[in-house]
Amino acid sequence: MTSVLIVAGENSGEQYGAGLVRAVRRIRTGVRFFGIGGREMDRAGVEILHRLEDLAVVGVFEVLSRLPRLRGIFRSLVAEAQVRRPAAAVLIDSPDFNLRLAKKLKAAGVPVLYYVSPTVWAWRRGRLKTIRRAVSRMLLIFPFEQALYDRAGISATYVGHPLSEYLTVRRPRERFLRSHGLNPRHKLVAVLPGSRKGEVERHMSVLTRGLALLKARMPLNVLFVLAENLDPQILSERLPPGLKDANIVSRNRYEALAAADLVLSACGTANLEAAMLGRPLVTFYRISPLTYFFGRRLVRINRFSIVNILAGRDVVPELIQTGFTPEAVCDRALEVLTDAGIRKTMDSEFRRLRKMMGRKKPSLAAARELGKLLDAAEPSRLRAEEPTA
Repeated sequence: MTSVLIVAGENSGEQYGAGLVRAVRRIRTGVRFFGIGGREMDRAGVEILHRLEDLAVVGVFEVLSRLPRLRGIFRSLVAEAQVRRPAAAVLIDSPDFNLRLAKKLKAAGVPVLYYVSPTVWAWRRGRLKTIRRAVSRMLLIFPFEQALYDRAGISATYVGHPLSEYLTVRRPRERFLRSHGLNPRHKLVAVLPGSRKGEVERHMSVLTRGLALLKARMPLNVLFVLAENLDPQILSERLPPGLKDANIVSRNRYEALAAADLVLSACGTANLEAAMLGRPLVTFYRISPLTYFFGRRLVRINRFSIVNILAGRDVVPELIQTGFTPEAVCDRALEVLTDAGIRKTMDSEFRRLRKMMGRKKPSLAAARELGKLLDAAEPSRLRAEEPTA
């Protein structure tokens, strides 16, 4: 039996990891996966040693409070790899953790397949040196990244964005609204406050006050879309009386987004989900002032949403740090909901982005790349395991 270490520290990353595991099992037998993940990877048959929630921390100063725990997970994973001697490792996104792990694994002779490039095109380009030394092959999800890696002399393959496989909507809008008791005559705002507990805690106060202002301006359905790994209570206990009728869902997220007249989302993969579903979007984000102050000096780009970055211009409104206020949430949301011209521009750009993303089968392409790595590693492993005379 061939063992493979797999590590995902984000909700989106573990979805990609689960897809890769399932694809591997369609084309190859005798591969056992173990590592860090969540419910999706567990369902795919991965032996979960640590939960992805333990790695889901944003910001330098936020990480400091969790450092002992993170170090413990890191050491236990390295020790487990030394005992199990995996034929390869698949590390998905989460570069602060995974690039350090890649160095340890490469030094131990474990080839590393890295799935989802760090945003070296936006900041911390020095990571390319670490990637060149520690990563056997990088799997890219955006087409423009290929040229960057080619120039850097790093082995990389564009496999396509995994979202293209998962964005399926099974129920029509009317049935979704009816199943959640939502008034079809009112506008529906789907709110995604973040996939980590810390993000939800930082964003909810501003969001609820902004939504209360918006509800005073127009009849509104409010639907909070929560990451499946988070407890709904983290939201319900933060809802003021005026929003107690808001729905909270953690499954069927794509149906929720597709039904929305407006998506109000923290920066991240959810922005791309909304765009690929063609839904109008306003995005936001807030981190600690110190993290923002120091991090802003390192960023090479002036946009935060992946939608605006890919478009190369400001397509969706961004409410960042001090710009993320209740009044701004209300004003930008109202603007998008009432201005057909803004929505038409967004729709046109979202169509272009969907075309740019292509129709590849990322999970299968990633599985095949892992297969190549395993095939290349197998002869040397067999030689290492041969008894000496």
